[in-house]
Amino acid sequence: MKGKRRLSVSVRPAWIEAAQTAVAGGHAPSVSAWVDDALRLKVEHDRRLAALAAFLESYEDTHGVI
Repeated sequence: MKGKRRLSVSVRPAWIEAAQTAVAGGHAPSVSAWVDDALRLKVEHDRRLAALAAFLESYEDTHGVI
């Protein structure tokens, strides 16, 4: 696991089942890989939302409230 660290977390059973189903269906190589990808997607989503919020604030400062 070069460049990765072990993490212990508690998650809803439905998410565990979804991860295991993805692995069983060949959509992810492991539950860890599935969780790693889900965390990456969350980070990217949050960054996009922050960028959108900053854009809207800048736009509204210039042009008024949308």
